[in-house]
Amino acid sequence: MVFLGGLGEIGRNCASIEAEGRIVVIDCGIMFPEPEMPGVDLVLPDFSYLRENADRVDGVVLTHGHEDHTGGLPYLLREIEVPIYGSRLTLGLAQNRIREAGLLDRAELIPVVDGERKKIGPFEVEFLATTHSVPHAFALAFHTPAGVILHSGDFKLDLNPVDGRRTDLARIGALAQDPGISLLLSDSTNAEEPGFTASESSVGKVLKRVFEERAGRRVIVACFASHLHRVQQVIDAAAATGRHVATLGRSMGNNVSLGVSLGVLQVPEGVLVDIDEISTMDPGKICVVSTGSQGEPMSALSLLATGDNKRFRVDADDVIVISAHPIPGNEWSVGRVIDDLYRQGAEVIHTGSEAVHVSGHACQGELQTLISVAKPRTFIPVHGEFRHLVHHCDLARSMGLKSSEVLLCEDGDAVVLTENGLIRDGVVPSGYVYVDGTVGDIGHGVLRDRRVLAAEGVVMVVATVDIHAGRVSGTPQIATKGWVYAPEAEELIEEAASSVADALNNAMHDGARDVDVLARHARKALGKFVGDRTKRRPMIVPVVLAV
Repeated sequence: MVFLGGLGEIGRNCASIEAEGRIVVIDCGIMFPEPEMPGVDLVLPDFSYLRENADRVDGVVLTHGHEDHTGGLPYLLREIEVPIYGSRLTLGLAQNRIREAGLLDRAELIPVVDGERKKIGPFEVEFLATTHSVPHAFALAFHTPAGVILHSGDFKLDLNPVDGRRTDLARIGALAQDPGISLLLSDSTNAEEPGFTASESSVGKVLKRVFEERAGRRVIVACFASHLHRVQQVIDAAAATGRHVATLGRSMGNNVSLGVSLGVLQVPEGVLVDIDEISTMDPGKICVVSTGSQGEPMSALSLLATGDNKRFRVDADDVIVISAHPIPGNEWSVGRVIDDLYRQGAEVIHTGSEAVHVSGHACQGELQTLISVAKPRTFIPVHGEFRHLVHHCDLARSMGLKSSEVLLCEDGDAVVLTENGLIRDGVVPSGYVYVDGTVGDIGHGVLRDRRVLAAEGVVMVVATVDIHAGRVSGTPQIATKGWVYAPEAEELIEEAASSVADALNNAMHDGARDVDVLARHARKALGKFVGDRTKRRPMIVPVVLAV
């Protein structure tokens, strides 16, 4: 196995499994940028290994439809043309992104159902039902020459799921008995959390009570657009309290339409209305289900919070329910949106005040249950930050696995499963690949420049030199953003210009005439002056014009 992402971070989930010289890819996700990644829209796995071995890749198998597992597909498809396997809902969610990228002709989308067994390359792959925060998630059982490798996908053991579809522990137990599970790869997201994750259906009861207690007031619920079980419960609570439901946000509208068409969402006739109709309706008869639960700057909820949404404005009597927990790193953004909603007089309900969200990932009790049922010969934790992986290793050892049977891996690690256990087999490229809008991939150098600009600012000097006379013509002009406030630092800027002029005159006195060489002298002189006088290191941009 080769791990290309998802081990040491939340997101970028991607791995490959190999046998008989053939490769099958497990998931292909993205990671959303962290605060120290200015201007980056998303982060991809490094596909170098797959690109170099494209002729050996037989398919991509998807565990579920979240973007941290499917969002990288359009970028992978630019590199290789490959069939993709997943549930109809998972493929439907992924297809939207692939279509937007104009790459549907490069991907054969092959739907599979619970319990189905597919021959993909040298592997027999079983798709086993699991419960998660998006419907129709799978665990994957790979039947290989080295034995069965079970990948849990993202999962929880919900005994009362919204759709009645439980994690297929019975089949996992049967595989453990015959032929046995040689390797278990298991979701580590909640490996630090004791106990068991609450059932998704518990949220529906809270939502219904919130709706009932606020009769006569418009309710706006923000959640992940892919969380169709949550959307179903919003619809159920709205219908039970006499409300119509409108969607806000393109992805929410698209996913609700997809869910209805696949029978994943059950909507009573007449409940769904167009968002443009709500202005003429009684507020107490309206529920809006919206995107933006993570405080994304241009999301529907963020635009509502700032009064910039084109569909409608938040009223002081509105009730906003944020039915999601902030992803690590998004706490500030979510808090800002909540503050802005309060400034408009709205009531805001979130996980700090009501149980309007539960996790889709297994806690320690469920992780131990899976290990107990699977009885794996070896174990590798996947999907989580490094501390989550460490805690999951400890949990596996507490369940009777020996230290030699538990392997802690990180992105880039290659591992071989043998009769004698797991063997490390080197590393492959696995660094972050940054994507900025439609520009495409950007490198570490660009990101480093953006960090400098954000932290220290920029200083630009434009100097005109008389090449023939060997001297500076006039005074170099200095412009700055983010270094000093120019109107209050005229003396400092004049001294900086003088230092650049002296450096250029000295360089030309020593015979320098090439403008690139002179630009380097200007950069060095200005950088030294700025550092010595202000102890800061802004980006220095020299421009030398020859006359």
